[in-house]
Amino acid sequence: MPTGIPQKSAVPLSSLLLAVIGAVGMATIGVISRITQLNAESITFYRLGLGALFLLVYLMLTRRGQHLRHAPGWGVVISGGFLAVFILCYVQAMNYTQMANAILMVYLAPVFSAVVAHFLFHERLGRVQVACIAAALFGFAMMQEFHLQLGGGRDAVGLGFGLLAMLAYSAFILTNRGLPPRTNDRTGAFWQLFFGALVILPFALLRPEGLSAEAWQWPWLLGAGLVPGFLALLCAVLAINRLPTALYGTLAYCEPLAVVLFGWSLFGEALTPLQLAGCGIIVASGIVQARLSQR
Repeated sequence: MPTGIPQKSAVPLSSLLLAVIGAVGMATIGVISRITQLNAESITFYRLGLGALFLLVYLMLTRRGQHLRHAPGWGVVISGGFLAVFILCYVQAMNYTQMANAILMVYLAPVFSAVVAHFLFHERLGRVQVACIAAALFGFAMMQEFHLQLGGGRDAVGLGFGLLAMLAYSAFILTNRGLPPRTNDRTGAFWQLFFGALVILPFALLRPEGLSAEAWQWPWLLGAGLVPGFLALLCAVLAINRLPTALYGTLAYCEPLAVVLFGWSLFGEALTPLQLAGCGIIVASGIVQARLSQR
């Protein structure tokens, strides 16, 4: 199935659902990481490596494996590197500063990507689109209760890693948007997972104790490869190639929304009225964008 920059037309509901499924699936990695208590490098390696394996099985079962005979283009290889850099820098940001600070920095990426696509891919932003993006960003700040607490040099380093993660995430989105039309999106997702796993492997080997998982942890690691690795990334790549960057960027805020809801429902992390209001604004922004795109 070809990819590339879509022409202006009504967006099918399936493409919108792909973006939402991808975002919610990405959010499950936090749940798996908290349960397994493995280091982030190992979790990330299993997520990308097993995700590539699951996607390879999917390609073989759907008889799309013949596309793997062709060497991936440099754009696909580079996007896989951006994916690994994003995850590494995001983890490092959380090691140096509060998680809320890291998330707030990283999720400037959808807004930044939409602005860059406005000039790079001529995806013009209308007033309503700009308003929806701004509303989603404001809702996300409400979810974080407008906190950006800095405690010294470590926080500055953490924000620096957060900035690198944001740029890598934006580059991942934009690189996928700019792939040639002949690129197969499913095999492209496989190569991105594969090269991302290769990039992350040296960092995982620096802490090899995390790679020797116990028996009870393996079902969760297989889940990490199946859901946030295979299913979520495949849906995200398919959605990126089918949706305008501004619309995908707005729907991507379902990921931090899902993280908050998972924390509340699974780990008893209470939501304040301000956070609930922020969740509502994000959902409303995505619905408005989706409705407009289908007209």
